[in-house]
Amino acid sequence: MEKANTVGTLVKAGAILDALEVGPQDLNDLSVLTGQPRATCHRLASALVGLRWVDKDDSGRYTIGPRLHELSAASSGDRLRTVALPTLRRLRDDTGESAQIYRRKGNRRLCVASVEPATGLRDTVPEGAVLTMSAGSAAQVLAAWSDGPSAFDAKALNAVRNRGWADSVAERESGVASVSAPVLSGGRVIAAVSISGPIDRLTKRPGQRFGTRVRAAAAEVERELDA
Repeated sequence: MEKANTVGTLVKAGAILDALEVGPQDLNDLSVLTGQPRATCHRLASALVGLRWVDKDDSGRYTIGPRLHELSAASSGDRLRTVALPTLRRLRDDTGESAQIYRRKGNRRLCVASVEPATGLRDTVPEGAVLTMSAGSAAQVLAAWSDGPSAFDAKALNAVRNRGWADSVAERESGVASVSAPVLSGGRVIAAVSISGPIDRLTKRPGQRFGTRVRAAAAEVERELDA
């Protein structure tokens, strides 16, 4: 009986983590998404906060915690992260914007590495964060060289392949723009290098301003991976 109760508790806790994968949730959201009573969600979420599997944002909503980010970064993409970090730091210093590298993870994308400028308004995407594949320039890039269904128009993806980069303005998040380029291997995309930041700095045509530099950074990561 004790073993069954333990397994049941783990399953319920896992349901909470699954619900947080799509983004921050308040207690009511967790209850609806998991089908569990509010009291159960509160008890389990509080325990997960104590273990650092779950965290809370400034609005008091539950989010994926730092421990999951740490484990994800450690277990997937170790070499990609190690190789990409020096290039991301140079790209950050060159552009003054946050820089990331993403890898596709099923119908989501995983931030394998992320660096932030020391000062100024930033677009913080933590390492290990799992984001949508239906919005953002990195999602466009990861979809453009991949087989299978996509949330993006075929014509738009063809344009991304022809240019060698994608950009987005207020697509993933209000007020944020981004530019991404593919890291390719054997003609297939294995990652996307990105910069992101406020539209006021990147402008409403961020690709025209930064596309060449982001594409060069992606190419540098390709060369380092092949070395």
